[in-house]
Amino acid sequence: MDFNITLLPGDGIGPEVVSEAVRVLDVIASKFGHTFNFQERLMGGCSIDKYGQSITEETLADCKASDAVLLGAVGGPKWDDPNAKDRPERGLLALRKGLGVFANLRPVKVHPVLMDASPLKPEKLEGVDILVVRELTGGLYFGQPKLREMQNGKERAVDTLEYFDYEIKRVVELAFTLAKSRKKKVTSVDKANILESSRMWRQIATQIGTGNPDVELEHMLVDTASMRLITAPVSMDVVVTENMFGDILTDEASVLAGSMGMLPSASLGESGVGLYEPIHGSAPDIAGSGIANPIGTILSSALMLRHSLKLESEASAIEKAVHQTVTDGARTADIGGKLSTRQMTDEIIINL
Repeated sequence: MDFNITLLPGDGIGPEVVSEAVRVLDVIASKFGHTFNFQERLMGGCSIDKYGQSITEETLADCKASDAVLLGAVGGPKWDDPNAKDRPERGLLALRKGLGVFANLRPVKVHPVLMDASPLKPEKLEGVDILVVRELTGGLYFGQPKLREMQNGKERAVDTLEYFDYEIKRVVELAFTLAKSRKKKVTSVDKANILESSRMWRQIATQIGTGNPDVELEHMLVDTASMRLITAPVSMDVVVTENMFGDILTDEASVLAGSMGMLPSASLGESGVGLYEPIHGSAPDIAGSGIANPIGTILSSALMLRHSLKLESEASAIEKAVHQTVTDGARTADIGGKLSTRQMTDEIIINL
């Protein structure tokens, strides 16, 4: 089969890890008889440097015309000026909105041999397999008005937490669908004791839960959820929550796996063009040193094969190769080893 994939390497370690994922995808193409046509575009700080904006209309159009988009990371100290007209992260939000991806899937599975890489005790980690489903298009990140102004001689900043019922309904329904092929449990995270948007979220989640009696539904306040992730993560299966809560909780959950460099993500919508990226940032402190962990990006490419290209056997082949590589003792610096980014990928390719 023939597929068109847009690469957005981005900033920092993004180009390093994306290039390694492409090496793995090239092996998959050869092994299974596919053709992956890659086109590389700029987004983030690198796009600001060249074009004066974090993402151009041309880049967004190319992404929309693709079968899938593979992203590295964006941002860095160079573009952190709070007074700047554009920021790298703004390009990422525009990309998500432009592609219509409304749900970010972040699997958090603890590899048995990496339990010592986590700060948690091993007995807390055994059997942990969580799928966080984060809403991507609403909440504080997109709500209007969003402004800064002077009022009575004092500076005032406003961000609006806004949700429409359909935005909540579609992401919660997806969570229930995913739970049916797992442990049949959904934890809906909100702040319903304080926020009106969360009260609507809980009401809609309850309605959807009633229509899916084969799936257990529990409601949990976000502060309780942040504690439960550390004290009893094995009790969670599918966790669905709003935009900002999901952003924070998934970074917290990364410590369960031992490193943010291990975790992939998939952003899905109704258009079929998915956006795939590791959950880690651009890590400017190690950019260019060749020691970044490529596993999060390589596993993101596996999610791309599964969800956008419908190549289940190929996706499983990558995941099994990564699992075997880590089981065999291959380690980058973030998980206690000495392998370079390229050497870790070499080991994964051998297992492919």
